[in-house]
Amino acid sequence: MSTDSPVLPMPARDPRAQRSLRVASGTALCLAASFGLGLPIPMLAPVLGVFLLASVNQPVSPKAGLGLVLVVMLTTGTGLLLIPMLRYYPVSGVLMIGLCLFLAFSYGLRGGNNLVSTFLVIGLTMISAAGTFDFGLAVMVIGALVKGLLVAVVVLALCHWLFPEPAGAQARPAAKALPDDQAAWIALRAALVVMPAFLLALNDPAAYIPIIMKAVSLGRQSCTTTARGAGRELLGSTLFGGVLAILFWCALSLFVHLWMYFLWMLLFGLLAARKLYGLSPSRYPPGFWVNTLVTLIILLGQSVQDSAAGKDVYTAFAVRMGLFVGVTLYAWLMIELLDQPRGARRHAR
Repeated sequence: MSTDSPVLPMPARDPRAQRSLRVASGTALCLAASFGLGLPIPMLAPVLGVFLLASVNQPVSPKAGLGLVLVVMLTTGTGLLLIPMLRYYPVSGVLMIGLCLFLAFSYGLRGGNNLVSTFLVIGLTMISAAGTFDFGLAVMVIGALVKGLLVAVVVLALCHWLFPEPAGAQARPAAKALPDDQAAWIALRAALVVMPAFLLALNDPAAYIPIIMKAVSLGRQSCTTTARGAGRELLGSTLFGGVLAILFWCALSLFVHLWMYFLWMLLFGLLAARKLYGLSPSRYPPGFWVNTLVTLIILLGQSVQDSAAGKDVYTAFAVRMGLFVGVTLYAWLMIELLDQPRGARRHAR
C-alpha cells in the first residue's frame, strides 16, 4: 500500500501587485522617454501606455507589437481620407466623422479589439481635425501616434520582464460582446460624447488636441458607465485628476528635472494603480481610475510644455481644466439623456 501523499498544486499568487507595478512603472517610463526624446505631442506615449498596460496582462511579442503599430498606421490613416470632405463639404464631412465614430465604438462593443477601436477614434478625430488646418500638422500627428505607440509597446515588454505575471494567474477574461441593439445605443452615446471636442478642434487643432484626448477617454468610459453613477464617475475622475495634477506640479516645482518627473509619476501612478486593481479599497470602478490617470497626464504634460514655451501656466491650466469640466458635464448629460432603453436594461439584468 502506497503511503505517498498526493501532490497538491501550488495556489496561484495574486497578480494584482505585479499589475499595479507594471501600470505605474510603465506610465512613468513612457512619460520620461517621450519627454526625454523630445517626441512630438509627448503626452501621447504615456496616455497610450496607460490604455495598453491596463488592457493587456500578457507580454506582446515583437511580431504582435509591430502588427499593432501597423494597424494604428492604417486606422489613423483613415482620418487623412476624410480631410478633403471636411474642407470642401464640411457638413457632410462632420456627419461622416460622426458615422465613423459610431462604427468604431460599435466594433469594440460587439467583441472587437478595444485598443484598435480606441486608436481608430483617435485617428478619426485628431488627424482629420489637424488636416483641415494644415496637412503637415496631420502628418505630424500620425508620426506622434506611431512613435508614442512604439514607446508604449517597448515599455510594455520591459515591464513584463521586470514584473512578470505570476505562474498560474488567470488571464483577463475577454470582453463580452453586447447585443446589437444595446451596442448600437451605447456606441451612439459614446460618439456624441466625442463629437463636441472634435468640433472645437476644427477651429484650432493644436490648442484643442488635449481636449480631444480627454473626450476619447470619456467616450471609452461612457461605454461602461450607467446613468446612475455617471456623474460621480465621470465628473469625479476629472476633478480628482485635476487635483492630482496640481499636487504633482507643486511637488515637481521643488526640483525640476526629468528624473524627478519620472519618480513623481511613478509615485502618483502607483497610487492610482493600487486603486485600479483593488489593492487599496475603493468604491469606484477601474474606469474611474484609468480616466483619473489619463486626466493627470494630459493636464500635467500640457502644463510642462506651456512652461517650456514661456506661457502663463496657471491661466492655461485654469482654462484647460474648465474645458475638461465642460466636456465631462456634456458627457454626463448625454449618458442621462441616452441611457440604455428599458428593454436593453432588462436584458442586461
